[in-house]
This record gives sequence, C-alpha cells and structure tokens, in this order.
Amino acid sequence: MSNARRGFFISFEGGDGAGKSSQITRLAEHLRAQGETVTLTREPGGSAGAEAIRKLLVEGAADRWGAMSEALLMYAARADHLDRVIKPALARGEIVISDRFADSTMAYQGIAGGLGDDAAARLSDLVVGAHQPDITLILDVPPKVGLARAGGRGDAENRFESKGEDYQEKVRQAFLKIASENATRCVVIDASADIEKVFSCVRRAVEMAIRAAR
Repeated sequence: MSNARRGFFISFEGGDGAGKSSQITRLAEHLRAQGETVTLTREPGGSAGAEAIRKLLVEGAADRWGAMSEALLMYAARADHLDRVIKPALARGEIVISDRFADSTMAYQGIAGGLGDDAAARLSDLVVGAHQPDITLILDVPPKVGLARAGGRGDAENRFESKGEDYQEKVRQAFLKIASENATRCVVIDASADIEKVFSCVRRAVEMAIRAAR
C-alpha cells in the first residue's frame, strides 16, 4: 500500500468497556506492518484544544451537563480535531483511526441522552459535513460486561460509566440503530468474544473496505 493513494478514515464506536483501545492498537500495528502511515487519535480530544474540552466532559458528576451542553462541547472539540488533525492527515494520504467520532454524539447525547436525532444530525451536518469515516466499526458488548471492564481501569474518566447500566443499554441500542441506518459504512462486531476473534473480524472488515476504496 502506498501513501500516494487517498487517505482513509476509520472510526471505532461502542459502549464504555467495549475494548476499542486494544483493537485500535492492534489494527494500527497491522496496518503499519503493511507499509501504511497511521494517525491514531480519539474523541473527545485528539488536538490540544479538544483535549482541554475532554476533561470537562469525561470527569465529574454524571449530571454535570445536560444533553445539549454535552453535544455542543463535543462538537466544539470535534471541529478543532477535524481542522487540526483529521483533515491534514487524510490530505497527506494517511490512514486515520479515531477512538469515537460523530456517531458517539448521536448515540450518547442524541438518542440515549434525549437531545433527539434531528438536533444531533444538524450539528453533524454543520461541523462534519462530508468528512464522515470511510468505515465505522461498532464493538457491541452487553452493558454489564462493558461496565465491569471499564470499572477495572480505575481512572477519573468515568463520568459516562457512572450514568449506569440502563443508560448504557440505551447507548448500545442507539449504536445498533445507527448501524442499521448506515449499513454501507458501519460494521457491528461482537466484542464479547475473545480478543483474537474480535481482531480477526476487525482486520477483515478494514482490509475489505480499504480495497474497495482504493
């Protein structure tokens, strides 16, 4: 694979504790071994300005922000992230892998948080526009499993996990709804399987998507 070809944008989505970080790391190593230049990034965050906003969103009490405030903060971070990291990397012909992107705002704030699909979609149209991922991998795991995994991390970034299992189930169903409505872009992967089986599914889906795009 040559960096002279077009850049390629991959996003990973799923509830908290779905195992995105492990799969992203493995995928990046695999792609780099194939000769690709890979930019790893995350949301909220990814750029200096977006990382400053991240702290406001992922730490503190569960009720620190309402759905609209959360969504506006997410999109402020996303706008900076796109301008400073994602778009330049794609322009250089790199593969960008982002741990979360706009689908998370639709799932967490738009659907599970009650902001509404229409409001979340309008924000996405305004900020993201045509810069959607080429492929989105949704790692699906029951909330009880995901929350148990996330609880073992022991860090301060637990605001969304603290919203509880019912909220996480709404998030899970939201991602499945997003996948059904965007079947050409989204691939749902059973993340409750062992890590090797999950990665096999991730690798196969990404390689097929890259071949089709290039």
